[in-house]
Amino acid sequence: MKKIISIVGARPQFIKAAMISRALRKNKMYKEMLLHTGQHYDDNMSDIFFRDLNIPRPDFLLQIRSKRQGEQTALMLDKIEKILIKEQPKWLLVYGDTNSTLAGALAAAKLNIPIAHIESGLRSFNNEMPEEVNRKITDHLSTVLFCPTQIAMENAMKEGISTDKLFLVGDVTYDAALYAQKYDEKNNILVKLNLKKKSYILVTIHRIENTDDTRRLKKLMLSLKKIANNYKVLFPIHPRTRLAIEKSSCLSSMASVFKLIEPVGYLEMSALERGARLIITDSGGVQKEAYFYQIPCIIVRDQTEWPELLNTGNSILCPSKDFATLPSLGDEFIDKCGNYLELYGSGNAATKIVKYLYNFS
Repeated sequence: MKKIISIVGARPQFIKAAMISRALRKNKMYKEMLLHTGQHYDDNMSDIFFRDLNIPRPDFLLQIRSKRQGEQTALMLDKIEKILIKEQPKWLLVYGDTNSTLAGALAAAKLNIPIAHIESGLRSFNNEMPEEVNRKITDHLSTVLFCPTQIAMENAMKEGISTDKLFLVGDVTYDAALYAQKYDEKNNILVKLNLKKKSYILVTIHRIENTDDTRRLKKLMLSLKKIANNYKVLFPIHPRTRLAIEKSSCLSSMASVFKLIEPVGYLEMSALERGARLIITDSGGVQKEAYFYQIPCIIVRDQTEWPELLNTGNSILCPSKDFATLPSLGDEFIDKCGNYLELYGSGNAATKIVKYLYNFS
């Protein structure tokens, strides 16, 4: 039995790893071990996802928690390396673009352990984003790159990555979206929050580019407040965002205009997305989930690593220089439906990935 270690640390990775874990468990050739860095560590940002998605409890929990980027990555690198030396896995699986991803890839590369990067080839072409740096380095260190879209494949090839390493498999988050829809009837989050379908705008903000720039954050919050004058705005508030807003002294005024709630689990979040009239987000995962569920989406970022979404009519980019226009954009885009194209595969990406790993073994 070949040992595989999957490294996770943040919400999007729990979702992706759950789909891969399910596929791996069907193949008796593998023994998967889950390493959780602790990058997201409170119950609503971590434990609840394991319960929702039926992921086995982590074999290793590092509890690194929030720190400066360099310090956090260095601590992860040290602890991951020790585990890899002891366990000697056949493969190390990393997901997406977090510090956990980068630390895992660096540790495995220095130990000559093969790396499989799931969600490879994404590019925002903005090196000021920490995620862009993480994903680029990880791609160039990886043994195999599992790309979700044709554009991602082309991005990797333009950087000189060998086509022998690249595999177009679709997006495992689409696998997860199909999984979540099966539980829709059992999910009573709208009842708990006294909400009706299509009665609210859903907002999620957590990116460092929006939370750590006080002027940018205040500009964004001002526009969101104007939207809340005409629509009910539901805002599950990320811990980083809450802290940033508290520092800017506008949390109390937010509570009077938004329906603020704590972060929710994956299944509840999926139900909230499906029930919304419009989604406003800076999340890479949520903008795709909006597309999967055909909910119009305004992406409050200067770039997106999912450019194909902008061609569907379902999503539109609102960069920081245009935050003041967000209320009028919301009026224009609410309830709008774009064209649905099969951009992210057929919902069997995890099965394809495990098959490729088997063929490489």
